[in-house]
Formats: sequence, structure tokens, C-alpha cells
Amino acid sequence: MGKKIMTVDDSSSVRQMVGLTLKGAGYEVVEAVDGQDALTKLKAAPVDMVVTDLNMPNMDGITLIKELRALPSFKFIPIVMLTTESQAGRKQEGKSAGATGWIVKPFKPPQLLEVIKKVLG
Repeated sequence: MGKKIMTVDDSSSVRQMVGLTLKGAGYEVVEAVDGQDALTKLKAAPVDMVVTDLNMPNMDGITLIKELRALPSFKFIPIVMLTTESQAGRKQEGKSAGATGWIVKPFKPPQLLEVIKKVLG
């Protein structure tokens, strides 16, 4: 089985597009609708990588990253932000929280896969 990646986004169409792209490349995909949902699911079943949106209800992407980085089992897993935000300040905020990478929406599937291959090694 391929590596397991969680995609976190409050938009079902984005989750679907990311999911199709990843499944097509042989990855196993777990979906979450926001940071709180992701945290609950990840504590129950860890993954190899997380792709998360920034702006979501209940818990945003930056808070999710901080929460995950505080857990020993998530200190080193790659976490990539997939968001419409492209300001340098927001990227710095993501990096400070522990984000491994940043992809701006709308994304192209080959671009997403390239980043994932790079950070998953």
C-alpha cells in the first residue's frame, strides 16, 4: 500500500480534487473537514503526511499545525499548506508553526504531486 496522506479542507470539491490526484498517484487518502476533525482522526490513525487548508471553521490550518507539532508522533511528518493565501506574512506564519511547504490554490495536479514527492522523500 502507498503512503497515507490526510487532506484537510472545508471545501468538499477541493478535498475531492486533492483526493483524486493523490489516489491516482497511488497514495492512500484520509479526509477531514477542518482542523478539529483532522486532529481527532489523526490521533486515532496517524498518516505519513498532511495537506491542509489555511482558512477553515472550528480550527484553522495554522492552529492544526501547531497542535500536531506538539505531539511527539507528528514532530517530523511533512505538513503542506494548500491555500488561496499567498502573502509572505501568512507563509512565514505557516513556516513558524511548522509547515513543511506551501501550495497556492488553484493548484495543478502535477505541481501537488511534485511537492508531495519532494517532502515524502
